[in-house]
Amino acid sequence: MRASIKLRETLEAAQVVRTLRPRPNCVFVSTLGVNNSWRSIASSLGFLAPTSTREYASSRSCGLAQRETNYFADRTHTCRFAENDVMIMHADTNRGIEVLLNPIYNKGTGFSLAEKERLGIRGLTPPRYFTIEQQCEKIWANLTEKGKTGMFRWRSMQALQDRNETLFYRLLVDHIEELAPVIYTPTVGEACLQYSRLFRRPRGMYFSADDVGHFNAMMYNWKNDVSVIVVTDGSRVLGLGDLGAHGMGISVGKLDLYVAGAGIEPSSVLPCVLDVGTDNEELLADPYYFGLPQKRIKGDAFMNIVDEFIQAVKNRWPKALVQFEDFSTDHAMPILKRHRENVLCFNDDIQGTAVVVLAGIYGAMAAMGKSPGAITEQTFVVCGAGSAGMGIVNFIHAALVHHGLSPQQAFERFYILDKHGLITSNRELKEGEPGVDDLRPFAESRRDLPDGINLREVIESAKPTALLGASTVSGLFTHEILTRMGELNKNPIIMPLSNPTSRAECTAEAAANATEGRAIFSAGSPFDDVSRNGVTMVANQGNNLYVFPGLGLGSILVGSNYISDGMLNAAAEAIPKTLHDGAIRRRAIYPRIADIRNVSVKVAAAVMKQAVDEDRENRGGKIGHMISREGIEGLERYVRSSMYYPEYRPTVFSPGSGRGTL
Repeated sequence: MRASIKLRETLEAAQVVRTLRPRPNCVFVSTLGVNNSWRSIASSLGFLAPTSTREYASSRSCGLAQRETNYFADRTHTCRFAENDVMIMHADTNRGIEVLLNPIYNKGTGFSLAEKERLGIRGLTPPRYFTIEQQCEKIWANLTEKGKTGMFRWRSMQALQDRNETLFYRLLVDHIEELAPVIYTPTVGEACLQYSRLFRRPRGMYFSADDVGHFNAMMYNWKNDVSVIVVTDGSRVLGLGDLGAHGMGISVGKLDLYVAGAGIEPSSVLPCVLDVGTDNEELLADPYYFGLPQKRIKGDAFMNIVDEFIQAVKNRWPKALVQFEDFSTDHAMPILKRHRENVLCFNDDIQGTAVVVLAGIYGAMAAMGKSPGAITEQTFVVCGAGSAGMGIVNFIHAALVHHGLSPQQAFERFYILDKHGLITSNRELKEGEPGVDDLRPFAESRRDLPDGINLREVIESAKPTALLGASTVSGLFTHEILTRMGELNKNPIIMPLSNPTSRAECTAEAAANATEGRAIFSAGSPFDDVSRNGVTMVANQGNNLYVFPGLGLGSILVGSNYISDGMLNAAAEAIPKTLHDGAIRRRAIYPRIADIRNVSVKVAAAVMKQAVDEDRENRGGKIGHMISREGIEGLERYVRSSMYYPEYRPTVFSPGSGRGTL
């Protein structure tokens, strides 16, 4: 009787304690193990070794059992319910310490008593139980202590992912606004610079030039089914240049955001790097660089390696989405054009960035009280004719045509400048140079002004409503230029898109000062909001995170084998629709990153609907029927119900493994 009372008191008194490291260096013996076995005592309390969360909660006499499952009942999210799932261990996993050493299965101090018995880990973790929410609170308090740097947070998050994957993603979901800049840009850039030295645990797959001819077989070394692949060759990592095999940090970070932002299953993502060497002399001289220590392969040999990779993906996972990331300017567009109709794929640097910019323009239309179709009334001056700039221009051009202009009318709405000034029909464009084919129709449509005139002269002649920068020339948008934009427009659209901040064409403060805070401003880098004369100009930031998670999720769910311009435009139009009236009145043109999962639902549903309209659905008509029966709201419910949400699931052994039972 005394033991029973002690058990009940211990269970009811469970409080937050430190999260156990995955490799305990001692055995914990609690009063639960004195004199009587847990099973006999628990049985006297009506607590009969449950094997599922629902059974556990049904033992009403056990206060802890109720505490363990209350968070299910109180949940505010509406994603797939994890308590209806179980975590089935791989047949090769043994009971005991192996469970705690595996980040997929480890819960630290979040194992129930039933699981401890079932998995053979009783005594290997502290006796007190605490929820995933309590674990998150403790770790978040540590991460946000005063003086902790971005790199400290990045390394702490990597260590957490190494020991408890579910907790890692839960923390990322709960604090996505604060942690996205840590998991991805800008902090991941700092991590990529020293990735070889920070390397602790392999993630993803490395396909090197030494492996040519074996890619197809290598794919089968990855045992899980894969839905999303992010691949880079590390040739143009953020604004840092050629980082070779260190580009793996980009692929890993991007896919972490897929999981957190769109609810893609962690087990179904695969980060990849194509290691074809590097031209970075510092890396080649680094004795600890873990990539191929050779000069980068180029030309046809490089394209053949990309081709072999894509074919190997198609053979192994024919329905997987491939996202190209941080390929150099001379390769990014050719690779996309070469494989866009060959595999479900897109390039985030080109298409993702273009969608974000277009979404910002649609948001600007909303801020001015206009519909998305009002984009046809706009005139654009674009500084920068590289792959990024032309990717944006081409996509806005497609949107103008989508909303009713003829292709020629749409070409005439653009004034494009490079370092030599305005590009017109008189400019000699050399065949074979990167981007020339995309630039040519815009140049040939510009016959009304002299070639090479400067930005100030273009502004005076064109009287644009929108000024976009993709030039990487700091301060290009001078006070004179910005002031004139403010004189020509009540709410001029100013978008200095170049990264990093040091290369932005202007700052938010400069735009606010020149336009008295009336500009609709969006940058590629973060700036603070600016107030002038009682008017606050919101410093919007275009972030690709608004696009790629929902775009990828929608493409997968609808079963499309191609991401069309129409699907991309649908994603762009969906983003500003998530803004509430107060945000629109403040001239905010993007939602908060904290709302990213809701944004992804809207984007995915819009992409799926467009795919159905274009007859690209490959789900046997299921999605089209759902839309006709339940409308877009029903489709959004379906998307949300398909999203992974990180919470602890009852852990069991694989049936027939001989190590445990369901």
